[in-house]
Amino acid sequence: MSPRRRPAHPLRAGLALAVALCAAQPLSAQQPAPAPSQAATPATPAGDTVLARVDGEPITMADLAAAAQELPQELRGTPPQVLYPLLLDQMIAGRAVTAAARRAGLDRDEAVRARIRRAEEQELQQAWLTAELASRISDEAVRARYDQQIASRPADEEVHARHILVPTESAAREALAEVRGGADFADVARRRSTGPGSAEGGDLGFFRRGDMVPEFANAAFALQAGQVSENPVQSPFGWHVIKVEERRQAAPPPFDEVAQTIRQQLVQAEVQGAVERARAAARIERFNLDGSAPRPTDSAEPPAPAAPAARPGGPIRR
Repeated sequence: MSPRRRPAHPLRAGLALAVALCAAQPLSAQQPAPAPSQAATPATPAGDTVLARVDGEPITMADLAAAAQELPQELRGTPPQVLYPLLLDQMIAGRAVTAAARRAGLDRDEAVRARIRRAEEQELQQAWLTAELASRISDEAVRARYDQQIASRPADEEVHARHILVPTESAAREALAEVRGGADFADVARRRSTGPGSAEGGDLGFFRRGDMVPEFANAAFALQAGQVSENPVQSPFGWHVIKVEERRQAAPPPFDEVAQTIRQQLVQAEVQGAVERARAAARIERFNLDGSAPRPTDSAEPPAPAAPAARPGGPIRR
């Protein structure tokens, strides 16, 4: 395995709604497909245009537009004449089910009402945080953070290295002896290394100190160009023989490459600050899990256990 740190792999967003749309009745089954000469998109009706009613409750063009904005990004570009009939059918079905639930009295069920309250709280929280962050997270703020923390910092040092990765120290010393004897490092890596890049002679390219596990990074950055590690280096991946090919000073990453990361960092910091402001403005009373009022001793640390008495003849063994 490579000594390079593995980046986290974010989970892909679910496409349940996309599956539902694909599984729905195709538009061609509801109305004929337009002929090539009719390809022009008709004018979009006004937002208050009523498209359907369910038990007298209207569904308007504005309702459809709002639902479309909640779709995954890859579906928002679907032409309205294709997407909107499917959304309208879903909204009609959803309103019909809601009406049936109300006729059954479920809107008065206490468990259902509790879930509705929790959903309302979550929506209010999200709306308030969005409003709080709107004026604080801007392109200018992201650029300022980049200029302050990244663009102005000294250039990072990088090394271009090769390695031979084997499972045991003895195998690493055998490979090192072969290199010391005059064998080409890349050839030995192709024959002996078990790590990624072995087919390329153990080439790891350029990397920064923080890109690698500490054991490997410390050994690699202690070498000058052309040097081979004097002894094998152990890491969580095995035993390495390392050769540094080049060293260089790397310029800071360009703004476009790190802007999204900086924005996420700003959002996290601003959300934390907003939450703290909300807590400070609220009147909070906190109780024990049994509902009783907290006592001064409830938050005190328990006393340290008394040390056991020593046995005659020497210290206690575990």
